[in-house]
Parts: sequence; C-alpha cells; structure tokens
Amino acid sequence: MKIHGFQKMTMLDYPGKVACTLFTAGCNFRCPFCHNALLVTEIDAAATYDEEEIFDYLRKRRGVLDGVAITGGEPLMNRDIPDLLRKIKDLGYAVKLDTNGSYPDLLKAIAEEGLVDYVAMDIKNSKEKYAATVGLPRLDLRPIEESVAFLLSGRLDFEFRTTVVKELHTEADIAAVADWIAGAPRYFLQNFQASEHMIGANLHAHDPEMLEKLRAIAARKIPQTALRGI
Repeated sequence: MKIHGFQKMTMLDYPGKVACTLFTAGCNFRCPFCHNALLVTEIDAAATYDEEEIFDYLRKRRGVLDGVAITGGEPLMNRDIPDLLRKIKDLGYAVKLDTNGSYPDLLKAIAEEGLVDYVAMDIKNSKEKYAATVGLPRLDLRPIEESVAFLLSGRLDFEFRTTVVKELHTEADIAAVADWIAGAPRYFLQNFQASEHMIGANLHAHDPEMLEKLRAIAARKIPQTALRGI
C-alpha cells in the first residue's frame, strides 16, 4: 500500500494519544475546502514512503508512541488497507482512521476484525446540500448514511466532525446535521482555514460568534459538541 505522507509525531491527530500520522492519496470527493488537496488532485505517484522504513520507525518508537492515525485523501479507497492495519496492530499500536464514510462495507470489515480503535468521520453538510458540498454533481448518499448508522450502533469509538465554511454552512444546515447524527458521543465543528493548495476558491471562515451559535445549535441534540481551530 502506498503512503504519500508521514508525520512522525503528533499530539493533535489522535485524541488522547501521542501518535504518528500516515497519509494516503486519492479521494472520491472534491470538497472545495479540502486542506489536503495535493493528495487529491495533484498526486505525485513517485512521492511515496517506503513501508519498511515506516515500520522500522514504529518498531523503534514502541513505548513512546501510543497510536497511528491514518488519513488522506480517503484511506478506504485502498482495498489493501486491512493488510497495513494488521501490521500496525501486530506492533501493539492503537489505530485511528479518518474517513468520509463512502465505504461502509470496508469500514465494517476492519472494525469487526479489530483493526481500528477510533474513527473520525466527516459529515460534510446536511443531506440536501451534501453533493454540492463535496463537489460532485450527483452523489449516492446511501453509503454515507450506512456508515453513520454503523457508527451510531456503538460498536466502535468514534467522532463526527464538520468543517464549517461560511459559503456552505448555515444555521439550518447544522441543525439538520445534528438531527441526523443525534446520539453521537461527540461532534466537532472545525473552522475552515484557507490554504495555498485548495480545490475551490473564494471561501471564508465563519466569525467566532457564528461558530459558537452553530455549536450551541448542534449541542441541543449532541451535548458533547465542541469547536476546533478557532
């Protein structure tokens, strides 16, 4: 499996753990606000990390690192990801997976095999605005709904999160999202941050006052709603 990014230590990507982060390339969405756009639209096929180098590092850092976070792109586009996760788990690490929820069958399979300990799933917007928010003219929302239902069944520790963009997310949208994912143990509203390599343009962050208003709206259904990136 090809790894296109390797952050050797982070205290931010895996809640409560000191971890390293592995980045996969490729995504089936084209979210205009994506902050990892170079892993989506301008993939350098030659810019990969040697897997053995990564596992040498993980073997040496046992006792220092607690976990490994897998992000992208969309990691579950890689059908061979279970092999990677098995090797990580064999070293005793906890695994956190970031996903957009498009591949519920693979998500369920790795969860049922015990290959993932924590999932962070993006909820891009209300159902009505999902296709526009992910940059696709047509979108079958059923796989997303299936992944949401699976996580809400409580068989795995997880969080939902939404990157909030002024041009895309209204109070009504966040209320609709909260109704959809009610019962989640935690929900994060992440403030949009512009970067040099974005898919879209002319996007802006909400001001802190509006972010707090959105948080309060979501908290009516998900008490453990918090803000990130403000």
